Amino acid sequence: MGLHPLADRFASVADEYELGRPEYPPGVVGALTGELGLGPGATVLDLAAGTGKLSRALVGAGLDVIAVEPQQALRERLAASVGAERVRDGLAEAIPLPDDSVAAVTVADAIHWFDHAPALAEIARVLSEGGGLAVLTTVPDWSETSWGEAVGGLLAELRPAHPHFEGPPWQQLLLESGSFEEPRELRITWWRKASLERMVAYVGSMSWIAALPEPERAATLSRVAALIEDGTTPELLPTHVIVGLAAAKR
Repeated sequence: MGLHPLADRFASVADEYELGRPEYPPGVVGALTGELGLGPGATVLDLAAGTGKLSRALVGAGLDVIAVEPQQALRERLAASVGAERVRDGLAEAIPLPDDSVAAVTVADAIHWFDHAPALAEIARVLSEGGGLAVLTTVPDWSETSWGEAVGGLLAELRPAHPHFEGPPWQQLLLESGSFEEPRELRITWWRKASLERMVAYVGSMSWIAALPEPERAATLSRVAALIEDGTTPELLPTHVIVGLAAAKR
């Protein structure tokens, strides 16, 4: 049991991840907590928490957050932003928490990295009665830029086999596990101020770009920067957050 080789690359691009990946605005967390019936102080496990993008938003909403992340470089950033007492070393397939211990589990842009059968069994195990799972997928929208198609094509050309794109949808896996009710989805759109630095960092934080040999990675990011700089970009760009929700069976 261990990390997917591409997922293992996130530790090497922690700075780019923190700069480039969008934060989660209050509307996203408000929808999540409302749909799952989470009141102030409810215990929430943020699984594969990364640098803490979602963990910080959950703490800010008054939830008692436990953030589990397997990579030390990312855990260090987590501890600095949400407090070391909230952070645990662990994998989705072996969650370091007791049975029936959390009201909800959140997974932001990470469920495709899991070994799904053991991970979903573990998530169901730690959820208390009436608890639920929230799976967040973040989709930056470049359709109003002049460079979005060219950059998207470049990224697709470089992308190797990747579980997010080649694997079965998480909704199917949830139902096949037998541990969850029929999932439902919410879609929330918000606008983020565009900047060249952030957009290049976002591309640099992608697992398969992080995995490129350094000369090729640097050349790719330079090409992306040139496409963006030479093109046109609205002042604000939309980001879509798809929130998938499923109650645990009991």
